[in-house]
Amino acid sequence: MKNLTIFGESIIDAQTIAQIQNCVGEEDIGVLTADAHYGYGHPIGGAVAYKNHISLSGVGFDIACGNKAVRTEIPADDVPVAKIMDEIFRRISFGIGRPNNEPVDHPVLAQIARAEFKGQRGLLDLAAAQLGTVGSGNHFVDLFRDDDGFLWIGVHFGSRGFGHRTTTGFIALSQGKRFGEKAHEGPMNAPPILFSTESELGQSYISAINLAGEYAYAGRDLVVGKVLEILGNPAVTYQVHNHHNFAWRETHFGQDYWVVRKGCTPAFPDQEGFIGANMGDTSVIVRGKDGDMARSGLYSTVHGAGRTMSRTRAAGKKKWIAGPDGRKRPTIVAKGEVDFEAVRQRLRGRVELRGGGADEAPECYKNLDEVLAFQGNTIEVLHRLHPIGVAMAGSDTFDPYKD
Repeated sequence: MKNLTIFGESIIDAQTIAQIQNCVGEEDIGVLTADAHYGYGHPIGGAVAYKNHISLSGVGFDIACGNKAVRTEIPADDVPVAKIMDEIFRRISFGIGRPNNEPVDHPVLAQIARAEFKGQRGLLDLAAAQLGTVGSGNHFVDLFRDDDGFLWIGVHFGSRGFGHRTTTGFIALSQGKRFGEKAHEGPMNAPPILFSTESELGQSYISAINLAGEYAYAGRDLVVGKVLEILGNPAVTYQVHNHHNFAWRETHFGQDYWVVRKGCTPAFPDQEGFIGANMGDTSVIVRGKDGDMARSGLYSTVHGAGRTMSRTRAAGKKKWIAGPDGRKRPTIVAKGEVDFEAVRQRLRGRVELRGGGADEAPECYKNLDEVLAFQGNTIEVLHRLHPIGVAMAGSDTFDPYKD
C-alpha cells in the first residue's frame, strides 16, 4: 500500500501487516512501528490517520494507556530497594477489577460526575474505587537506576475499568443498543469500528475518550505520587508523561486528520517519551526528531519492545475456578514454555521482583535496542533506565480481557 509505512517489516508477522491494511482506506495513512503485533481489530503498535472518522478499535479497550517516568534527586544506591518494593506492592493495588486499598479523591472524579457524555456519569463509583490502581498484564510500577546513578520511578497503565466500560458501552451503541447493554465484541480480525467525526455518536466518543484520558493521567500521577511518598518525598528533577492508546487531531502533509495510536508513542520533534522494555532489561527515555522518515511515520514510535510469544504459549493454558470466596484462581491444564522460577533466579540479586508471571518474562519480548534501531533517525535516546525493582500483578490475577 502506498499510504502505509512499516518500520521493521522483517520482524513483524504477516497477520499483523494484514490487519493494519484492513484498517487503512484510500484517504487514510497507516503506520506500523517495529514493536507491532496482532491486536483486537487494530494492531498494537499501529497508527492510522483518518480524514473524517475516528476508530474505537484503534484507541482500544484500555483508553489512554500510557507511561509516566520521573527522575528523583536520590542516588539509587542509597535506596533500600527490597523494603521499598515491599511497600509499593502492599500499598498499591494491582490487578483487574481491584479497588484501591487506599481510596483517593481527585478533581477528575467531579468531571466524571458531570461528564458531557452522560453515560459515563453512571461509571463514577467504579472510577472512584479504581483511581490510583494498576492493572494486570504488562502494567507495572518500577524503580530504575540511570547511567548517572539516579533513582527513577516508571509506571505503565491506563484508564482501568472506567475506560474499558466506556469502550464496551460504545461498542453497544455502534450496534444500536444502549450504553451499558452487553455488546457482541466480535473476533480479533473483525473490521475496525469507525465513527464519523461529524456524527453525534462520533462527537460523544471523542468527548468520552478525552475524559478517560484525564482519568488515566490522574491515576498515573497518583501512583507516582504514592511511590514518592514511600521514598520520603524526594524532589523530582525531570518527568515525562504521555498516552500511547489514544486519538488526537493533528496536521500531516498539510491536511487535518484524526490520528489513532494503539500501543504507539507520539514522537513529534522534541517530544519526549518513556518506553519500557521488560522486567529484566533496560528501558529508555526518547525524544522525537524531524525528517522524511519521521513524517511518513506520523511522528510515531514504539511503546515497548513488542511480544515474541502469546501469553498462553508462555504461561500455559489455565482454567479459572471460583473458590468459596468467589475469587477465581488458576489451574494449569497445559504447561507453557517459560519456566518462571528460572526467570526469578536469573533476576535475583539484580531486580527486586514483586508479582509478575511467565507471560511477562523477558524471553516473551523482543530486544528493545534492536526494535529501536528499526525506527531509524526518527528518535534519539536521552536516558537509559536499568530496572532494580519491578511490581506487577501476580500470575494468579484473573484477567478477563486478555490484552
